[in-house]
Amino acid sequence: MDLELAGLEEKLAALLADYHRLRAESESLRRELAWTQERNAVLTSRVVAATARVDALLEALPQETSEP
Repeated sequence: MDLELAGLEEKLAALLADYHRLRAESESLRRELAWTQERNAVLTSRVVAATARVDALLEALPQETSEP
């Protein structure tokens, strides 16, 4: 009986250690995801601004006319 109890205590200790490790990892991943989403929003706005600038430059180019 004592041997079974000791085995269960070991399993419980391992389970708790896994729980704490996974909880910390989850927290870290949440922070990383938030940072990545923020960075993605910044980069997306930069792409939109660059696209607008390129479109404006293209509009400012003289139009080609074909002469027969």
